[in-house]
Amino acid sequence: MRNILFSAVLLTLFVSCGDKKSSKEKMLLDSSGSINNVSVVIDNELWDGSVGDAIRNVLTAPIYGLPQDEPMFTISQIPPSVFSGFATKNRTVLKIEVNKEADIEILNNVYAQPQKVIVVKGKSREVLISIINDNASKIVKTFRSEEMAERQRQMSKSPHNFKSIEKKLGLNIQFPSVYRIAKETDNFFWIRKDITTGTTNLMIFEVPYTALKRNDSLVSQIVKLRDSIGKTYIKGRQDGEIKSNGDKIESYMTTEGSYAPYISETIVDNKPAIETKGLWDLKEDFMGGPFINYVIEDKINKRWVFVEGFAFAPSVEKRDYMLELEAIIKSVKIN
Repeated sequence: MRNILFSAVLLTLFVSCGDKKSSKEKMLLDSSGSINNVSVVIDNELWDGSVGDAIRNVLTAPIYGLPQDEPMFTISQIPPSVFSGFATKNRTVLKIEVNKEADIEILNNVYAQPQKVIVVKGKSREVLISIINDNASKIVKTFRSEEMAERQRQMSKSPHNFKSIEKKLGLNIQFPSVYRIAKETDNFFWIRKDITTGTTNLMIFEVPYTALKRNDSLVSQIVKLRDSIGKTYIKGRQDGEIKSNGDKIESYMTTEGSYAPYISETIVDNKPAIETKGLWDLKEDFMGGPFINYVIEDKINKRWVFVEGFAFAPSVEKRDYMLELEAIIKSVKIN
């Protein structure tokens, strides 16, 4: 009898704790803030000195693969004395706490949800700077992942209903209904969205597994394949017109040769993938911009799946457009 009573008490305590945790999460307000905007909670004196410089070096480092330098994040400094109320609701927060043992913490949903709060603690400026520099990649990855998830969440509110992508290519990919199919064949899709100053675009296609080999020329192989697809399907405005000398104009998308593409290994849909970033332009035209290309290794279906996002947005920043395209690409699920 005593054991039964003891078990009942434990169960009551467990359920009570669970209810408290659940109710706390329910009480949290929705987080807010523009995409890629980080709130930095730090004293004015530290912000204006070497600690602030270290933070800026990490969070506002330029993004590779854009035509002009653009910072990884836009940052807003908030003194601890005014960090309350609405100011605490930003989706991504970096807090600097002084006169505490050296540490870095990554916390979820502290003041709102969803939210990532990174707390850096140290007793001196030197310690704080060291922790920030040593954990730079972790800080950037944490905030980028949060922003990627937020963009995917926003886009999921109005999903597309195109069935032919799954039918023809055997994969699912999530993007908003505002995108339209500009060109479609049995194994190629060009999908685009009109924006204020241009368009954002997706290309999806497949090539046989034998079409790529993992060796020192991998980046040139990928560039050659994307250029052949661009020449076939992505034409310029003057393509086919006749020049004054009688020659026919050939205008199509190609990889910008004067800008070395960046290449790295990654994972998409739990499959090995190759990420390539670079610049594109149109031959015989004045159009160009950044692209991000993922080549997914699909061994089961003996193929490589190419999913690329590229933007044409002259005279405006392109960082957030490229984040959206990357978020779409990373939603791919291969059947």
